[in-house]
Amino acid sequence: MTTFVFGHKSPDTDSTGSPLIWEWYLNHTGGNATAKLLGEPNTEAAFVLERWSLPKPEIIDNVADGQPCVIVDTNNPAELPDNINSADVRAIIDHHRLVGGLQTAAAIDINIRPLACTATIMHDLMGETAAEMPEAIKGAMLSCILSDTLEFRSPTTTDTDRVLAEKLAGELGVDIADYAAEMFAAKSDVSAFSAAELLRMDSKEYEVDGVKFRVSVLETTSPKMVLDRKAELMEAMPTVAGEDKVNEVLLFVVDILNEEATMLIPNDLSKRVAEQSFGANVSGDSVVLPGIMSRKKQIIPSLKV
Repeated sequence: MTTFVFGHKSPDTDSTGSPLIWEWYLNHTGGNATAKLLGEPNTEAAFVLERWSLPKPEIIDNVADGQPCVIVDTNNPAELPDNINSADVRAIIDHHRLVGGLQTAAAIDINIRPLACTATIMHDLMGETAAEMPEAIKGAMLSCILSDTLEFRSPTTTDTDRVLAEKLAGELGVDIADYAAEMFAAKSDVSAFSAAELLRMDSKEYEVDGVKFRVSVLETTSPKMVLDRKAELMEAMPTVAGEDKVNEVLLFVVDILNEEATMLIPNDLSKRVAEQSFGANVSGDSVVLPGIMSRKKQIIPSLKV
C-alpha cells in the first residue's frame, strides 16, 4: 500500500518541499510513497515547484482508516487531517515543539530536532544516500532551508542548516543571496489573495490559557504591500475567527530585510496580548516589534493573555 507523505495545512515551502524530498528517499530506497498537500501551496512554495520543475503533489483533505502516512514539518493534530488518529502513522519528522494528541497503532520512528528546517533533518536521516539526490530534490532542500531560516536571518537558524544550504548551493551552482531574493519576491506578491486568504495563508492554531488563537505570519520583503490593506485585514479577522472556531486572529507582518514584525491591533484582546507577550507600548492599530522574526521561537513561546 502506498505511503502518503504530507506536512501541515496551509503548506509553506517546507511543508511542500519536504514531502517531495521524503517521497524521493523512500522510493529510492525501495519503498512506495507519494507526496501529498493539505491545501494550496503559498506563492513562494509554488515558485519553488516551478523553479525546480517539481510536480505539485495532489491536494487531499482527509485520509482513510489505516492509510500509511509519514507526517513531516508538524506533529500538531490541529494542522493535520481530521481522521489522522485512525490512519497508520509510520513516522514523524519535525522541528517544532511537541504538542501531543497524535495516536498510533504501533511504535513509530519520531525525529523532532531543534533545527530550523525539516529538510535539514531529512538530509541527516538519509546518510550516504543523500549524495544520490537529483538536482530537483537538492533544489527543494535548499529552498526549504532558505525559506525557514529567512536566508539565515531567523533566530531558529543553526550552523547545521547554514552549512548544508551552502553545500547544496555550491553543488547546484546557485548564488544564495540572489536565489533567496527571488523566493522572497514570490512570497511577497500577495495582491491576488483576499484578506481572509492572507490571514490563513501561513497560520497555526494555538491555545493559551483557554484562549484559542489563529497565529498568522506573513513574511515579506515588501511589508507596505500588506500593511496598505490593514483596514481590510482587520475587518476580516472576526469573520475568520468565527469560521475557524478560534477566539482571535493574531497577524504578524514580518519584514525580512529590516528584521522586525508589525502586529495588527484590532481590539483590546490583541492589544493586551501585544503588551503582555512582547512588552509593547501600543497606541494605535498596529505596533512594531523589533527583532521578532520567528513564530516558532519568538512568537508562540511568548504568548500571554
